[in-house]
Formats: sequence, C-alpha cells, structure tokens
Amino acid sequence: MKVAVVGGGAWGTALADLLARKGEQVTLWAREPEVVESVNQRHVNELFLPAAPLAPDLKATRDLKSVVRGAEVVVSAPPSHAVRPVMSQVAGSLSGRPLVVSASKGLDPDKLERPSAVLVELLPDGTPIAVLSGPSFALEVYQRQPTAVVAAASDHAVAERVQRLFATPHFRVYSHTDIIGVELGGALKNVIALAAGILDGLGLGFNTRAALITRGLAEITRLGVALGAQPLTFAGLAGLGDLILTATGALSRNRGLGVALGQGQSVAQALARTQAVVEGVNTARTAVALGEQHGVELPISREVANILFNNKPPRQAVADLMERELKAEQWQ
Repeated sequence: MKVAVVGGGAWGTALADLLARKGEQVTLWAREPEVVESVNQRHVNELFLPAAPLAPDLKATRDLKSVVRGAEVVVSAPPSHAVRPVMSQVAGSLSGRPLVVSASKGLDPDKLERPSAVLVELLPDGTPIAVLSGPSFALEVYQRQPTAVVAAASDHAVAERVQRLFATPHFRVYSHTDIIGVELGGALKNVIALAAGILDGLGLGFNTRAALITRGLAEITRLGVALGAQPLTFAGLAGLGDLILTATGALSRNRGLGVALGQGQSVAQALARTQAVVEGVNTARTAVALGEQHGVELPISREVANILFNNKPPRQAVADLMERELKAEQWQ
C-alpha cells in the first residue's frame, strides 16, 4: 500500500518507520532539508529522532504534492499549528479517496478547532478521516516497546481500517467512534503535563502531582463533554492513559518545559532547549479560549496560560489554585 506521512518530526518518523517495517510503501514528507537528506542518505532522522536507524526502504522528500499524489493512505502529522497551511496544499493533490489519518496532538490556534475538523474543512467531501492518539512516546514506539493507542472515526469501519493498518505485535490499536473525545484528550493533556512539570521544577511532591493529574482529568472531561465528547472516553487510553504518560514520563517535552519553568527559567529560555514543538504552549491559550466560549471553568489551564503568557510566578499560580473557593468534587 502506498502511504504518505506528512510531517517529519519524531512522531511522524516513528509512524513512518512502523509502517515501512510492516511492508508498506512509505514516503515521509519533511519541511527541513536536513531531515530529508539524513533519512535518504543515512536512514536516520538526525534532527528529531537521532540514533534510531530507520527502515531501509523508507524514503523522504520535500515535495509535498508529489508525496500525496496516488497515496492510498495519508498520515497527517505536522504540529497542530501547521495542519491548516500544510494540509491545504495537500487537498488539491489527492487522488481518489485516500484514507487520511490525523496524528497531530493539539488544537488550531486561530480557529480553536481539532486537527480532524480542520481536515474535514480542507479535504474533498467524502474523504474518510480518522485520528490516532493515546500514550505513545515516539522513541518507545520506534524501539518496539509494547504500546496501546486508539484509532477513532465517526464511522467505525474507518476506525477499523486504521486499526488494521497500524497494528503490530508491539503496537496494539483499539478502535473508537468518539473522535471528539479521543482528539481532545490528546491535545489537552499537554497543558496538564506542563503543569505537572512546573510542580516538579518547584520541588513539590507526590501528593501535589496526584491532585493535579486528577483535577486535570476532571478539567479535560468538562471541556470535552461541553464540546460533544463522551465522558468515558477520558477514562481510556486517549484520556487518562495519555495524561499519565505525558505528565510523568521523562521523555515528555511538555513536562520538561514545565520543569524548566518551575526551576526559574523564562519561557524563551526553556523553549530554546528543544528544536521540537512543545504543543502544550499554544494549547494552553487555546483551551482557555474554548472554555470561555463554552462557559467551562478551566482553572489549571488558565494558570498555565498565565505563567506562559503573563509572566505569573509559578509558585503564586499554585497558591491561587489551592486558595480557590471550596466546593464539592464534581466531574461534569
């Protein structure tokens, strides 16, 4: 099967490698010329997934239109802010009705939309669209460590196609029809993971982290339900599973940025440590805007946004969260 993976970051590269090792004919599109050169010449993505030799048959290109022309499957894996400009170029070059799988974990910062909603807007009517999400660090997927994720589509048959395409003995894929919940879980957990890193950077303990993750999940669920998601989705892999991984794992870029902020670095200093996109930064502001739009209270996301964009001291943000008006514990 001819597969185009659009996005040469760590996640796109790991998925391209997985499919190529399954025997699919995979080409990876990357914006960066050094990524294309290193994949084609040395079979490694030295910029975003270094020291990870890739499938010998995996090819890379910077020619976006040619990579999707004739593809039976297109995996959309740019950073969330780039989905619209990148995939708008893809739309006119598709042949037939390829299966399009969104693997971006974030929200459109301008229109406050999920990546799959952006794809529905851009791609021809009738294009089958699904999302792939769940607790999955790119490096561990590449290393073939046992991983479980979710493929979701409004049409269950489409979700099952994605499930069969990506499933391997080390990469277990569950199907789902709650595309809104699966996608929001993957996006909003990045904000809570940033908050968890801030707590770690401040030297706070396990009690605080447990409270944050639990209340963060409640916050994600409230907003998700307001946007049409099923509450139970957030207790699954794309919700709680991805939240635990990203809020506690050492490979989490969002948690790592939070640690640096908690230790006193500025946002600019912390972001300068990585070439990869830290999705939680833009998503924090987008989540707050969505909450205001739908009348949903998001106290943790709001404090993270205040730290990122209003120079609020992290310790003061924690104090303000703890001193909020006392209330009953409610999940909706």
